Amino acid sequence: MINVTEKAAGEVKRAMSEASLPADTVLRIGVAGGGCSGFSYKLGFDASNNVTSEKDHVSEQHGLKVAVDKKSDLYLDGTTIDYYDGLDKRGFTFNNPNVTKSCGCGSSFSV
Repeated sequence: MINVTEKAAGEVKRAMSEASLPADTVLRIGVAGGGCSGFSYKLGFDASNNVTSEKDHVSEQHGLKVAVDKKSDLYLDGTTIDYYDGLDKRGFTFNNPNVTKSCGCGSSFSV
């Protein structure tokens, strides 16, 4: 199970509102092959009719519907997604307990 913090959920909802996405839009989280460490994180939006319990783990967190495909869930189980907004940088952060190695930028990892 992935945990999305209240701050991250608020930022996602803000982005959805700015993009004029339908209210039933789902945050899709996954992993893709690539990056300097083997895998990279994916965040995107999906229509609610593309989300099924057969292929996705679905949850609602802080008023945000979240879908993770079952293959990605193997690599993301226990991950917390937060939003960092500091002077030096800003963006989503992934605290993934399954990571054995990650790159300096923090956007790719290996398990």
